[in-house]
Amino acid sequence: MNALFDLILSGLATGAIYALVAIGFTLLWQTSQTINFAQGEFVMLPAFFVLAILNAGAPFWLSAIIGVLLSAVVLGVLFKLIVVDPMLRHGVLPLAIATMALSVGIKESVKQFYSAEASPFPSLLPNTQLTIWGSPVSLQNIGVLVFGLAAVLSLNLFLERTSTGRQMQATAQNPAVARIVGIPVERMIMLTFLINAVLVALASLLVTPVYLAKFSSGEVLGQAAFVAAIVGGFNQVRGAIAGGLVIGVVDNLAAAYISTQYRAAVPLAMLIAIILFRPQGLVGRAEERTV
Repeated sequence: MNALFDLILSGLATGAIYALVAIGFTLLWQTSQTINFAQGEFVMLPAFFVLAILNAGAPFWLSAIIGVLLSAVVLGVLFKLIVVDPMLRHGVLPLAIATMALSVGIKESVKQFYSAEASPFPSLLPNTQLTIWGSPVSLQNIGVLVFGLAAVLSLNLFLERTSTGRQMQATAQNPAVARIVGIPVERMIMLTFLINAVLVALASLLVTPVYLAKFSSGEVLGQAAFVAAIVGGFNQVRGAIAGGLVIGVVDNLAAAYISTQYRAAVPLAMLIAIILFRPQGLVGRAEERTV
C-alpha cells in the first residue's frame, strides 16, 4: 500500500507537468488553430537558457527569472511572428510540418552548440524524504505537484474570473463574433502564445532537476502532453488538466506493475480507446459541424 501511494503521488507530480504542457497545446489550438509539434522542445529549451545564464555567473533565482522572460520572447512572441503567422496563411498542415521541422532544428541546435551529454540542473527544492502515513515520500515530488497544480489552478482562475480571460475564451470560441463585439482578437492570440511560453518554461524548471537537461528530453514530454490533451479533451483546458494527471498516474503504475519496456504503450492504448469510443475526450465537449 505504501508503494502504491508513492507511485500515485509521483505520477500526479509528473502528470502536473504533462498538464502544464498539454494546456499549451489546447490554448494554441483553440485560439489560432495551431498544433505545435515542437512543444516538447519548448519545454527542453528554457532549461538550457537558465544553464547558460548560470554559467555566466548569475545566481539561480535570477537565472530562472531571466530564463522565463527569455522563453516568453523567443517561444512566445518570435515563434508566433516568425513561424506561425507566415505559415498559417497556407493552412494548418503546412504549419504542422513547420513545427515538426522546428522541433528537429531546436533539438539538433542544442546538441551542436551546448552538449550531447545530460547536464545536472538545480532543483527548487532539496531532494529529501518525508514520511507521510508511514510511507517515505520525496519532497521534490510534493513540490513539483504543488507548484504544477498551483500554476494550473491560477491559469484556470485567470481564464474564468478575469475580463481578459473571458475575452480569451470568447476569441477561442468564435474569433469572428469576438471581433464584432470589440474584443482585440490579435492581442488575445498573442497573449495565448505568451502564456504557453511561460507554462513550458515553468514545466522546464520543475521537470529538468529530475530528468536532467538533455537535448532529447523534449521528445517524451511532448508526446505525453499531446496524448494527455487528446485523452482529456483537446477543446477544454480542464480536459488538458485531467488528461495530464491521468496519463502521469497510468504511466507510473504501468511501469511498476506491467513492464518498464511497455510503459509507453499503455497511454497510447488509452489514446486509441478514447479516439474510438469518446473522441471528445474524458471531459471535453462534443462539437458538431454543419456541412
